[in-house]
Amino acid sequence: MSSNSIRIAIVGAGPGGLTLARLLHIAGVSTTVFEREASATERPQGGTLDLHTESGQLALARAGLTEGFLRIARYEDQGSRLYDSDGRLLLADDDMTGDRPEVDRTALRDLLLQSLPPDVVRWDRGLREVTPRDDGRYDLVFDNVREGPFDLVIGADGAWSRVRPLVSRYQPQYSGLTFIEFGIDDVDRRYPALSQLVGRGKMGAESDGRSLIVQRNGNAHLRGYAIFRVPLEWAERRFDVTSPSGMRQALLGEFAGWADVLLDLFRASSDQFALRPIHALPVGHHWTNRPGITLLGDAAHLMSPFGGEGVNAAMLDAAELAGYLVGSPDWREAVRAYETRMFARVAQPAREAAEAAATELSHISQELTLAQHHAHMQMRAAAGRSAAR
Repeated sequence: MSSNSIRIAIVGAGPGGLTLARLLHIAGVSTTVFEREASATERPQGGTLDLHTESGQLALARAGLTEGFLRIARYEDQGSRLYDSDGRLLLADDDMTGDRPEVDRTALRDLLLQSLPPDVVRWDRGLREVTPRDDGRYDLVFDNVREGPFDLVIGADGAWSRVRPLVSRYQPQYSGLTFIEFGIDDVDRRYPALSQLVGRGKMGAESDGRSLIVQRNGNAHLRGYAIFRVPLEWAERRFDVTSPSGMRQALLGEFAGWADVLLDLFRASSDQFALRPIHALPVGHHWTNRPGITLLGDAAHLMSPFGGEGVNAAMLDAAELAGYLVGSPDWREAVRAYETRMFARVAQPAREAAEAAATELSHISQELTLAQHHAHMQMRAAAGRSAAR
């Protein structure tokens, strides 16, 4: 049986699942994507992403979406700044000639959704379980309906995947880091000083066991993260996200002694806050191949956000899995080949992300941050000189 004649279910309408659906669609392979959200506009999709040429951008090129991507990519927002807690600028890289442009998650998802026939994604499908059938195929059980049977079920359903338990007993483990997310709207008009502080890209500051990262998103929006190394339950005891004024006061208290120019980021924040404990799967996570089930993206190799590999790895997973499925006469062997390659490919970035998370807010983290930032700036400058020649 070829991939053209099998029934394929993709669980999760994030960038990885939608990229896979698009790649299979243009190859003439039908899929159905199941998404727990009620619609594409049910909630904001999160912050900004930098798409790498060798992974995220490569997947979009294979999907025939480069032109659309260039319309939403923000090459002007690739800068980076590093401050100390007194508000002094330590390092700055305002070069806009790099090849990892930023793109808002919502814009990327919309691009992918618009590239698919409207009936490919079935909304309001919160998966409860995947049940094997006697004939080797699978049914998907949702809150109010059962769908199936499917020959191949692909879990692209994120960190807490409902598909993963069919192939792996591992669950993501808490990294020791918790992010408190906040946002600032219309920053260029309302808070020009903060707009200038962040610049065109992202800024960071770290001192006394506290860290702050703020990223420029599209539409003059800043998305920030206050970072703490704390027990898992600490943030829930310390912060009440239902009280915006209380959140601002609590964050100001945690960062007491920092320069006012940095604390103004909390004072200017909107009423939307979120607690983001950072989890990851073990480095080298893999499973024994099970016919009819596989995973991609965070469901397969959840990493800490340090390094920006998550969405890029997910989209490259999709590109490689689609390539194997379309190019092989035996879809079971295609999945096996994809898994073998994926396990080997993600090991190094997962290790680097784990090491970065382990050293964040440690006694050596600021020295590492300075050194890494300086090395990054040198690499960017060298790349620019090489291109000029």
